[in-house]
Amino acid sequence: MLIRSGDLVEVRTGNARGTRAKVLAVQPTKGRLVVEGVNRVYRHVKRSQKNQQGGRLSKEMPIDASNVLLVCTACGKPTRLGVKVEADGGRSRVCRACGAGLGSLGRTKAARAGAKR
Repeated sequence: MLIRSGDLVEVRTGNARGTRAKVLAVQPTKGRLVVEGVNRVYRHVKRSQKNQQGGRLSKEMPIDASNVLLVCTACGKPTRLGVKVEADGGRSRVCRACGAGLGSLGRTKAARAGAKR
């Protein structure tokens, strides 16, 4: 999954269609994202030592990653992401619309090879 926590995304389907918000958490094994202010549900909480007020607690639930597009920081449009392999063996995220770099994806091959020894 190329979308990371802290990225700005635009919701493309559902009740929150067109909403631009920040990604709070990523669940790559399930292919889901928790987006700020999207897919909010109420959790009914009983009074306890931890939560003395009790009542209804509103929280965000995960949505499928296919329902969002990353908003490019360079062109400001929602766009698909590509991967570019750099000369040093590292990989970086690339905007498919304008070609701007959007950050790296982990360590380079040389750094990984050094870590195994």
